[in-house]
Amino acid sequence: MKTIRIGSGAGYAGDRIDPAVDLVEHGNIKYICFEALAERTIAIALLQKQQNPKKGYGQFLEERMEAILPYCAEKGVVMISNLGAANPVAALKKTVSIANEKGIKHLKIGAVVGDDVLEYLKDSENIVWETGEPVKELKEKLISANAYLGVEAILPALRQDCNVIITGRVADPSLFLAPMVHEFGWDINDWHRLGAGTAIGHLLECSAQVTGGYFASPGLKDVPDLLNVGFPIAEVDEEGTAVITKLAQAGGMVTKRTCKEQLFYEIHDPSNYLTPDVTADFSEISLLQEAKDRVRVLKATGRQRPDDLKVSLGVKEGFIGEGEISFAGYGALERAKMSREIVKERIKKMGVKTNDYRAEIIGYNSLLGGITEIDGIEPLDVRLRVAAKVDTKRDAERIGEEVENLYLNGPAGPGGARKYVRPLIAAYSTTIPRKQIKLDVIIKEVV
Repeated sequence: MKTIRIGSGAGYAGDRIDPAVDLVEHGNIKYICFEALAERTIAIALLQKQQNPKKGYGQFLEERMEAILPYCAEKGVVMISNLGAANPVAALKKTVSIANEKGIKHLKIGAVVGDDVLEYLKDSENIVWETGEPVKELKEKLISANAYLGVEAILPALRQDCNVIITGRVADPSLFLAPMVHEFGWDINDWHRLGAGTAIGHLLECSAQVTGGYFASPGLKDVPDLLNVGFPIAEVDEEGTAVITKLAQAGGMVTKRTCKEQLFYEIHDPSNYLTPDVTADFSEISLLQEAKDRVRVLKATGRQRPDDLKVSLGVKEGFIGEGEISFAGYGALERAKMSREIVKERIKKMGVKTNDYRAEIIGYNSLLGGITEIDGIEPLDVRLRVAAKVDTKRDAERIGEEVENLYLNGPAGPGGARKYVRPLIAAYSTTIPRKQIKLDVIIKEVV
């Protein structure tokens, strides 16, 4: 039975690069997929594109292309990634430039476009999930709308023998599912195999989470050589079953428990996991530990895909202003609490209208809130953080300024003040009819 080996090159925008290089160098893989685009990271890319039309692609695109392109040319490894982010065409041009600069030849590089649906949606009656109102009510606050594409967006580039495929907004497991559909000739309506392949993609999409990274907890769930944790490989057959494994020399581990944790990750209903390609059903999945660091995945399936595609909306929501300052030694907690109240009242006194406000004491209540505020426990080292959502940049600046003003205006002994201002782009959601998507692939050859 035919099999292919697919590696995971990244699980988020800022992921490590060296484990991906290890995979293309030593993993005997045919495909490597880089999942590097969350709702937050596409918002960051949108801001970059607004400032410079030549930017707006994913973080570390240059470094990743410099590291991986030689293996695409020399070993025939096919790279698929959503590193195009908000600007796949700019990512394509930059990748071609890198190949030329490094003298890498005989590459065909494709950029998938069509996920940008802003013009269609901006005046539409489509309902925003988070607000219950039509998209058109967002008006000038709406700056982007990107549909989650599936394997049909990637297949044309695979069929034209592209060595590197750069996409924008594509569903995470679809990056990994596309080479399975291409290599095995699966019908686009074969819901069982598409569901099975989606399960494999879901296990791979977060890189080291399935090889022990996110799993590790010293003394409770020990993972060997976490310093050098490797990224996963799937050995997939044409029936849609797979073995999840890793390089023998890499750190980490692949066990039924690491795979189970990843299967549950970001899944609300395991029997109805909606993707652009299929309604996947993970409820009957079977995991078998065949050998050390080898887990076979069986019995995933699926049903007909949704009629509509999910769309991520980028919406201007003003600015976030933040300020931080530390207190140490005797009475540190009480001084931080007093400072928290002073800043709160100062902001009110200045007439700053906050849409959301948070003051937390790091080292005391920043993660678990009030449940950690136990009488008799007095930390000697805390840090006050104040953050607020506001409408204007000037009001955002005032938040950090008031925290910084504690230096001389009391209480005593603060240090290490920091202040930050950044524009806030929220990620909202809606849907769009599949028929409204206009897909295309732009291909450049480096000869």
